[in-house]
Amino acid sequence: MASGLFAAVNNFINHPAGPKTIFFWAPTMKWGITAANVKDFSRPPELLSYGQQSAVAVTGIIWCKYALDITPKNYNLMSVNVVMASTGLYQLYRKFEHERRTSAEAGANKSA
Repeated sequence: MASGLFAAVNNFINHPAGPKTIFFWAPTMKWGITAANVKDFSRPPELLSYGQQSAVAVTGIIWCKYALDITPKNYNLMSVNVVMASTGLYQLYRKFEHERRTSAEAGANKSA
């Protein structure tokens, strides 16, 4: 059992995208950007930026594809970018829905 665990840890450490390489640390640090975007879920939608959230979403989509095209395949990079694209798209949805509701309420108040 211990030798199997040791072998697994050794394989992880010496993997071409393991912690001895930039291929591990760059996407690991990118989780910080994703965490900040998740924290912004509690922000009022009127404070969100279409440009910033579009950049987060598009960057996530592009790099997700790239992570699977490079050798070695980098699943850490892919996973952070899937989450990054998802959070960016969710924030864009929140901003769009807020503006849609606000304009509908303004139109209803104008009619009344």
